[in-house]
Amino acid sequence: MHPLAGAQRGTAGAAAVLAAWVAAVLAAGAALAACGGASGGASGGASGEAKPRPGGGQPAQTAPGVAEVQQGLATWYGRGVGTASGERFNPRALTAAHRTFPFQSRVRVTNQRNGRTVVVRINDRGPFVRGRIIDVSEAAAEVLGMKRDGVVPVKVERLR
Repeated sequence: MHPLAGAQRGTAGAAAVLAAWVAAVLAAGAALAACGGASGGASGGASGEAKPRPGGGQPAQTAPGVAEVQQGLATWYGRGVGTASGERFNPRALTAAHRTFPFQSRVRVTNQRNGRTVVVRINDRGPFVRGRIIDVSEAAAEVLGMKRDGVVPVKVERLR
């Protein structure tokens, strides 16, 4: 949940929530600096090697062939005429919309509720709703088992 979600409308409540959020961000920055920063610090390591996480827990593992990983919410869409890439929208194709990934990128999307995975091709821009990171076509939503839920937590891996 977002740190500012549910904030009271009053000035005092909003200020307290903002102060707590700033403290959390500063603490995360201090933890990152303590482990050597984003470059891997003293542990070094090649790409794909497990590196310790600032807050403990399981090490982050970058799979071979994966250029970038994101986590957030996914939605699906089944109507439209055109896409931002210029091609005609096809709800039966395994395609998706992402705000920044290059067109024609291949992306593995994993539904974190049920573990189902699908590889889609980026051919559109969106979603333009805060907290959502990808819109998948109706066909991809069926493979992911998310049509009924509509919005699900996902891991998105842009493939090389």
